[in-house]
Amino acid sequence: MLYIVRYSGPFGFIKPWTAVRDIETFTQQFLTPSIIEGMEKKLYPELLSLETFPKRIARHRLTYSGISRQQEQTQPRGIKQKAKKIDTKTTSIEISRPRSILTRGVMINPILFLGFAKQEHAVTASSQHICLCRNEDVLLPDGEVVRLDETEFDKPDNGFNGFELRFGRNDQSFIVGYNRFHNNEPMYGWLQIVGDNPLQTNRADLV
Repeated sequence: MLYIVRYSGPFGFIKPWTAVRDIETFTQQFLTPSIIEGMEKKLYPELLSLETFPKRIARHRLTYSGISRQQEQTQPRGIKQKAKKIDTKTTSIEISRPRSILTRGVMINPILFLGFAKQEHAVTASSQHICLCRNEDVLLPDGEVVRLDETEFDKPDNGFNGFELRFGRNDQSFIVGYNRFHNNEPMYGWLQIVGDNPLQTNRADLV
């Protein structure tokens, strides 16, 4: 049995772990184990002091209405120094930080469903906001907790279409990054896509 909390917001971006310096990057469509653990520690501060703890978020599902390509100006940490000779006796040092333009494909109207194994954990989460990755990607709960059998959660066109990374290794798994909470251990999972149309392109409020 799952207890589902629905979160939504105007936009969101999940940076793929391979996109460290890419000029053009599109958002990841699923949450990794380290992102889930980060959300749990945000929702339940009592977990911050624990090395290990039982996972409270059992399942998740992410969908959105489209992708918006947005440009962002960035600066690297390093500085550039250039010596400039003023006259035969004087030399000035010009210090600058180069700039570059990145294009990010950002989710529009993301909707995230978090499934909890226990009702009390879902109730606690249903009164708090979360962030997908960046602090500006705020998603707010609708305040309702839906009790649902896990098999119903996986049925297509049942209100929970979208993308979900199922954690673990099998013949369909691929590496999704390194877990910052656990000595940078590699994380693996396989992508489950629910519904013929996993996007929210038919929502009435988008017409």
